Amino acid sequence: MNSIKTHSLGYPRIGAKRELKRATEAYWKGDLTLEELLATGKTIRETNWKKQESAGIGLIPINDFSFYDQMLDMSCLLGNVPARFKWTGGKTDVDTVFTVARGTQGGVSLVEEEKDCQTGKVSTFASEMTKWFDTNYHYIVPEFRSDTTFKLSSDKIFEEFAEAKALGINGKPVLIGPVTYLSLGKIQGTNNPDFDPFSLLDNLVDVYEEIIGKLAAAGAEWIQLDEPIFSTDLSKEQLNALKKSYDRLQAAKGTAKILVTTYFGGVRENLGSYLSLPVDALHFDFVRGAEDVETVLANFPSDKILSVGIVEGRNIWKNNYDRSLEVLQKATAAVGADRLWVAPSCSLLHSPVTLENERKIDEELKSWMAFANEKLQEVVELRQLLDGTGDEKALQANREAIKARATSQRIHNEAVKTRLAGVGDRDFHRASEFTVRQGKQQEKLQLPEFPTTTIGSFPQTKEIRKARAQWKKGAMSDADYDQFLKTETAKCVTFQDDIGIDMPVHGEFERNDMVEYFGENLEGFAFTSNGWVQSFGSRYVKPPIIFGDVSRPSPVTVYWSNYAQSLTNRPMKGMLTGPVTILQWSFVRDDQPRSVTTHQIALAIRDEVVDLEAAGIAAIQIDEPAFREGLPLRKSEWDEYLDWAVKAFRLSASGVKDDTQIHTHMCYSEFNDIINSIADLDADVITIETSRSNMELLNAFVEFKYPNEIGPGVYDIHSPRVPAEDEMVNLMNKAEAVLPRGHLWVNPDCGLKTREWKEVKLSLTNMVKAASKLRSLNNPMG
Repeated sequence: MNSIKTHSLGYPRIGAKRELKRATEAYWKGDLTLEELLATGKTIRETNWKKQESAGIGLIPINDFSFYDQMLDMSCLLGNVPARFKWTGGKTDVDTVFTVARGTQGGVSLVEEEKDCQTGKVSTFASEMTKWFDTNYHYIVPEFRSDTTFKLSSDKIFEEFAEAKALGINGKPVLIGPVTYLSLGKIQGTNNPDFDPFSLLDNLVDVYEEIIGKLAAAGAEWIQLDEPIFSTDLSKEQLNALKKSYDRLQAAKGTAKILVTTYFGGVRENLGSYLSLPVDALHFDFVRGAEDVETVLANFPSDKILSVGIVEGRNIWKNNYDRSLEVLQKATAAVGADRLWVAPSCSLLHSPVTLENERKIDEELKSWMAFANEKLQEVVELRQLLDGTGDEKALQANREAIKARATSQRIHNEAVKTRLAGVGDRDFHRASEFTVRQGKQQEKLQLPEFPTTTIGSFPQTKEIRKARAQWKKGAMSDADYDQFLKTETAKCVTFQDDIGIDMPVHGEFERNDMVEYFGENLEGFAFTSNGWVQSFGSRYVKPPIIFGDVSRPSPVTVYWSNYAQSLTNRPMKGMLTGPVTILQWSFVRDDQPRSVTTHQIALAIRDEVVDLEAAGIAAIQIDEPAFREGLPLRKSEWDEYLDWAVKAFRLSASGVKDDTQIHTHMCYSEFNDIINSIADLDADVITIETSRSNMELLNAFVEFKYPNEIGPGVYDIHSPRVPAEDEMVNLMNKAEAVLPRGHLWVNPDCGLKTREWKEVKLSLTNMVKAASKLRSLNNPMG
C-alpha cells in the first residue's frame, strides 16, 4: 500500500452537462418538484465521488456540493439568516438558500406593496454578492449584526457524509473555516460604531465544535477547514482569532483529524502562525505560492502531515511533471513519504469538468490542457512517479506535450509584439481633461438630468438561444440568422424608445457571452464546447482560452451598433468588454506576464472603439466588472497590478475625440481601497452596482469626491423581483444628497441577459418613471 496519499479539496458541482443548472432553473420556474431537484443533486454528488474514487484519489471531499454557494451554505449551517427573510429558526433547507441568494420568497420588501412578478409574493432584497478572493466565482456575503447568534441549523453536511459512507466513499467533510467566514462577512444594521464581528467568535466556534463533534461521531476520519484568508495580509486580531479557534477545535475533534487548507497564494509572513496551528495536517498552494516552498520545507513541524497543492486548480494548462516532481521530491526528503499528501492547489470548482466532451478544440491545443478530471489524473500520476509505481510513459508523454507547447509557432505574432513595443505615453491619455470633454459631450448628446440607460444586454430568450444553436449547426443560413437578429434588435430598440430610455443599447442578441463573443473575433483565442465553470448560482460561463498573441483582424461590433443607431434618433451606446475583464474571465497563457497579454487585448479593443466612433456612435461603454477582481491578495503587489490595469483601460479608450463619451461598468466589488485607480481610468461615466448594498458602495465615490459622472444601479438584476418606482427614487435621492445631480445617471445594476422580458419591461418602465419624477422633484421650475 502506498504511503503517499492523494486528496482533492473540492470538485466541480455543476455536472458534466450542466445538469445542476437545468434542474435548479426548472425548479425556480415550477417545472421541477423539490424532490426531483434534490434527486438531481444526489445523482451529481454520487457521480462526482465515484469519478474521484476511480481516478485514484484517496480522500474525497464531502459538502463541496452546493445548489448555489458554499459560503451561503455555511451561513445556513450556522443559522446566520438575515432577519428580513423571516426565517423562523428551524432547520434551513434549499429553499432558505434560494431565498437569501435571490430575495424571492417571504420577508419584508423595501416597498411593501411591491410583489415579485413571477411568484406574486412580497419579496425582499437579496444578500450581497461579491467575488471569492481574486477569482470570478461569486459568493453570498454573510451578514453580521451586534445581536447575531449562531446555532447548528442544517443537516446537509451530515446527510451528505452519510450518503457517501453508504456508497463506501472515504469522505472528507469540507467547511469554510471560522476566521475566513468572519473575515469575509459584512456588518449590517448596527448603530454601534464599535461593533467588531470578531466579538462573535466564541459563539461561532461553539457551533463549529458541535459540527465537528457530530462528524467525528458519524465516523469522519478527516475534516477539512478552508482558511484561504492565510494567503492575505492578516491583522493581529485575525491571527489571534485563528489561534483561539483552532486551540478549541483541536480539543473538541474527538477521534477525527483536522486538515486546514489555504490557497490562491503564499502564506509568507503568516507562515509561523500557520505552522503553529494545533491541527493534524496543513495544505499549501505551491503553485501560486511557489515562493513559500523552501521556507515551508525547512520549517515544517514533525507532528503534522504536509499537503502539497502542486496541480493548478484555476487554469487549464497541463502540469509540468518534471517541475512538480522536483518540488515533491524535496518535500519527501523534508517530511518523509508517510507525512506527504499530493493534491490540486485549490478546489477544482474553478476548472471545467472534463476534456472528454471537447470536440471543438483541435488535438494540438487539447494536448496542452487539463480540466478537472485530467487534473485528478495528474495528481495520481505525480504520486505514482514520486513513489516509483508510475509508468515512465506518462512522464515522457508529459514532457513531449510541454515541449510542443513551448516551441509552437501558433503562440507568436511578431506584428502584435512590434505594435505593443511602439506604444507611447500619449496613447494612454485623452486629448483633454474631463471638464472640457463633459461640456462637449453635453452639447452633442443633449441628454436631460438623470439620463437613463442600461448596462447593455437584454434577455436572451429561448428563441434567441435556439436560433443561435441552429445557426451554429448549419440548420439556419447566415442570411436568416442575420434577419432574425435584426428583428430582435429592432424590438429591443423600439421598446426602449417607447418607454423613453435616453441612451438605448442594441441588446447584444448576437452575443453568447460578454467575453467569449469578443474572444471568438480575436486572434490568439481558443474555445470549448463544454468548458463551463460556475460564476454564481445557476450562472455558468465558458471562459475563452488565451494561448497566443492577441489581435483584432476585423471590426467586431460596428455592424450591430450601426444598425441599432439607424433605428432611433437617440444616441445609441456601443457595448464592449474591457481588456482587464477579458483577461480575468479567460484561461490565460502562463508563458508571458499577464500585463503583456492585457495590453495586447487593449490594442484590439482600441481599434474597435475608434471604428465605432467613425461609424457615428457617440457613446461607447467598455465594461470592466473584473477590474477589482484582478487585485493581488497582497497589498504590496497592488501598485504594480493597478498600474498596468489602468493603463490597459486607458490604452483601449484614449483614441477618440473629446465629444465621444466613454462609459465603463463595474459590479459586485468593494471600491474604497482602489477608488484612486478607478478615477485614473478617466472614463466619462461609470455605472456601478449599488442596490444590494442599499447605496453603501457609493460611499467610496462620495468620500473621494469622484470627479466624473456616475450611474449608481437602482435595482438588482440578479433577482426576479420588480422594484417599485418609489424604491428607485429613494435610492437616487440618497445618491443626489451626496453627489452633483448633473453627474448622476439612472440605470440597473448590471446587464439584463439572464432576466425574463416580463420583469425587464416592468422594471425599466418603473426606472424611467423614477427618473422623470426625480427631474420634477429637483427642478425648481417643475
